Amino acid sequence: MKTLYSLATLVVPLFVFFGCSSKSDESSKEQDAELQVKVESLKAEVEDYYRTKVALPIEVQDQLENGEVTQEEIDQRTAAGEFPKFFQFKNLENLPTGLAWEDGSDLPEIGSPKATKGGTSYGTIQDFPRTLRTIGPDSNGSFRTLLLDDVAVLIAHRHPNIDEIGPNGFRYIAGLAKEWAIDKASQTVYIRIDPKARWSDGEPITSDDFLFKFFFMHSSYIKAPWYNNFYNRFFSGITKYDDLTFSVKLSVDKPNFATYVLEDIPIPEHFYGELGDDFPERYQWRFAPTTGAYALKDEDIRKGESLTFTRLEDWWAKDKRNFRYRYNYDKRHIRVVRDVAKSFEMFKKGELDAASLTLAEYWYDKLPNNDPLVEKGLVSKAIFYNQRPRPPYAMWINRDKPLLNDRNIRLGIQYASNWQLVIDKYFRGDYQRLNHTAIGYGPFTHPGIKAREFSVDKALEHFAKAGFKERGPDGILVNDAGAKLSVSLTTGYTTLKDALTIIKEEAAKAGLEFRLQIMDNTAGFKLAMEKQHEIHFMAWGYGAEMYPRYWETFHSVNAYNPDGSIKTQTNNLNSMNISELDDLIDAYRASTDSSEMIKMAHNMEEIIHNDASVVPAFQIPFYRIGYWRWRQYPDDFNLMISESSSEFALSWMDVEEKRRTLRALRSDETFEKSIKVYDQYKN
Repeated sequence: MKTLYSLATLVVPLFVFFGCSSKSDESSKEQDAELQVKVESLKAEVEDYYRTKVALPIEVQDQLENGEVTQEEIDQRTAAGEFPKFFQFKNLENLPTGLAWEDGSDLPEIGSPKATKGGTSYGTIQDFPRTLRTIGPDSNGSFRTLLLDDVAVLIAHRHPNIDEIGPNGFRYIAGLAKEWAIDKASQTVYIRIDPKARWSDGEPITSDDFLFKFFFMHSSYIKAPWYNNFYNRFFSGITKYDDLTFSVKLSVDKPNFATYVLEDIPIPEHFYGELGDDFPERYQWRFAPTTGAYALKDEDIRKGESLTFTRLEDWWAKDKRNFRYRYNYDKRHIRVVRDVAKSFEMFKKGELDAASLTLAEYWYDKLPNNDPLVEKGLVSKAIFYNQRPRPPYAMWINRDKPLLNDRNIRLGIQYASNWQLVIDKYFRGDYQRLNHTAIGYGPFTHPGIKAREFSVDKALEHFAKAGFKERGPDGILVNDAGAKLSVSLTTGYTTLKDALTIIKEEAAKAGLEFRLQIMDNTAGFKLAMEKQHEIHFMAWGYGAEMYPRYWETFHSVNAYNPDGSIKTQTNNLNSMNISELDDLIDAYRASTDSSEMIKMAHNMEEIIHNDASVVPAFQIPFYRIGYWRWRQYPDDFNLMISESSSEFALSWMDVEEKRRTLRALRSDETFEKSIKVYDQYKN
């Protein structure tokens, strides 16, 4: 078993490392010495970075990226004092006067006072995560929600039941912050950290963790170009006033600029003392200290089999408003079960607490309303209509691949993909056709674009323009050279195999062969991130933001490296490289005017639609769940912007009811049947 050890405390004016890694008892003194050198070296590097890093205006960053200025010229201008320091250090007397501090205490509290603590929740994942890191290669998979997205306490959280947008954006409730103040004129957010805030290893959370956040996110060590760009481009400085007070200045006056600060977390500086070029490997299987309620111990990681998260008994936020009625289970046991059918059978045996019923076959066939478990009241069913940006389930066409670099081929694929039939037949008409990639953003959503309807004639017309005019003996089109019109269609969604089989069969009517490959989720996502796919079916998980993002998914900087090679580990799955779109994305990111941004968002969606490299599939306006009666939910079930029943951790276990329910499985005891529809947020 690995144990946390402490190096000698290295006290410096701006940066302190405590024990930061685990090692076995057999580690040699030589290894200790090497590690000490590594830590000392990083300490010096960070100190130097804090001292020398300047805030480059966005226009200067663009000039540097575009080759209009050289790094040498930037260095000369920096030496001349043209640019302000990114890291600044002041005292409380320097805080501006007249700031309007807020803490969200006037907003309705989240969670149910009925909630009780205790018990173990049981769930499954289809494949074991490739890493426990939440940043860097292979870290952006669905498992990250259990490590970060659904569990971390942010500086502040958007209130999930309020869609009101005020002069400073959404309404917020306190998280790590005791309170905050927003100065729109200077695009600066001031934070006072809750003095009780602690990392899961007991270390206090301080302003230094937020300073280190920027070093970390700017660093090439983390192998995460998106974060490098975002934290350099959107932020122009951080100021430390004392251990619990700091401010962050934004580079652009976006309508929701405060969101970029408030919906963020620090990075534990004491944990990353060994940060270097080997970061992905060195931290691959280390659970980083978290701000959230659950920790993952080494002994609870059974690689390839399961992970068990344990709630911290002395969690710093256990009595904090908006958190005290959440994160109620003592443990969360997550088991790897690759076969979805097996997982569902485990649920019906009572080995799992809940199961998703969002797919029609599960809601109507595998657990129908007349199923004995439902009839006897042992298992409840619920539908919850949410209101949030919709994950864009779509076919993402890689324009860098042969055939697919031809727009006529892509248009033919659009018309040959019969998603409406899938919706009507496979999803029983419950889902809705997705029209484009930015649905659910109010006025930012383009109202006029419609997904192309299935049409064999139109598909054949475009395939013919690309040289595919004759059908071979199997009905698939061939060109004059005898090459078949055949492309691979991959996905990591094993549960949608039948839906994609319908797509494959319908496409054959238009002379198109889809070579369907169903992979596990991790392998499918890795394939897409390495840009090895031709067409990949998936959906991005979008946050409940005010407006859609385009740079990550559609800007050419995320498609190709400067030498023209394909850029991997980015969200640009289409290899999109359209200069007009790039210009709009750059202007959109820099704009401070909502009405202007709305027009640009609409223009960008029109360009994406015309390029035809994204085949919109469907959107889901709800989620459905089946759960054993020992699992309890608040009276209104969940929150408006929730994406799943577990996202805000509102449920709890009635331990006595679990005993009673399991006894009832072996007897004739029955309970009230429960099938509920929560449509208070239905559009």
